[in-house]
Amino acid sequence: MTPHPLIKTVPESQPALFAGIDVGAEELILVIRKNGKSVDPQKFANPPADRARLVKKLVKLPGLIVCLEATGIYHFDLALALHDAGVLLRVINPKASHNFAKVLMKNSKTDAVDADTLAEYAARMDFVAWTRPTNEKLALRSFARRINALTGQKAAAKNHLHALAASQETPKAVLKDAKLAITQLEKRIDQMTAQALLLIAKHPELNRVLTLLTGIKGIAETSAIALMGELLLLPPGLSHREWVKFAGLDPKAFDSGKSVHKKTRMSKAGNRHIRSALYMPALSAKTHDAHVSAFFQHLIANGKKPLQAVCAVMRKLLHAIHGMLKNDTPFDNTRFYAIPVAAN
Repeated sequence: MTPHPLIKTVPESQPALFAGIDVGAEELILVIRKNGKSVDPQKFANPPADRARLVKKLVKLPGLIVCLEATGIYHFDLALALHDAGVLLRVINPKASHNFAKVLMKNSKTDAVDADTLAEYAARMDFVAWTRPTNEKLALRSFARRINALTGQKAAAKNHLHALAASQETPKAVLKDAKLAITQLEKRIDQMTAQALLLIAKHPELNRVLTLLTGIKGIAETSAIALMGELLLLPPGLSHREWVKFAGLDPKAFDSGKSVHKKTRMSKAGNRHIRSALYMPALSAKTHDAHVSAFFQHLIANGKKPLQAVCAVMRKLLHAIHGMLKNDTPFDNTRFYAIPVAAN
């Protein structure tokens, strides 16, 4: 089969050692590719002890390059262990490996096939090393995601209380218990937020970012923590457009020939936590900041639906935050959107 023009061919004479690891919640599948040929897959459990055994095995293979998919929380501990052990590591977007498999015309999808695809990706694509986040940034992300999870539980508890209160048959003791659950969740959210702020206060870089973000109308401390927990772990050196792609806020067009013209939609092929962290600030900013509100109204006047306009505000806020953190400058709402001067 003729190789895809964008995928390099590794000469068979060149000694090369690559590994792909398919990461699951309970199991790790390892495929090692040597001199263009894949070895039979090996299975490891995902608890810390077996992860350590896998790392110990890979450390003994000099020159090895390992490739993982960014699969939420499950790949992260393994990535940290491999990096800290000195193994050459790259972590790729699952969409990249999916598209790579399509180019290779791999029709089957199993854990072993996925691991083999990752090993071949490492062999054929130029190596880009994974950048390890600092411990404080990893801790901040844990706080941010825990706060988000508790906030979701509180919203569900409030909906449940509303349903209970709608029925006259609900005993008062049940309503009291439902209200108690909400109060407890609020206390836990406050405790997690306080701990996150203590962590931020200990690190000048994090404190600087918090100050910049809370300078935007619509971004309070909780939203700032959520944004910091995700944005500060993105690979360094990315452009504002790459940030948008990582967030899945980039537009996805679908046109084919003269007859197929579907509506452009948000791709959502990125970090959903960034989108979630931007949503409420965008709603608040369009209400409380005159320039953001003018931008929103401009989009509505030009035929955008309210949700489309909110997504555009989210995208532009992300652009602004990228520039603020890169240049260490506060938010300038006049640059967000210039309010047209009313004609006399």
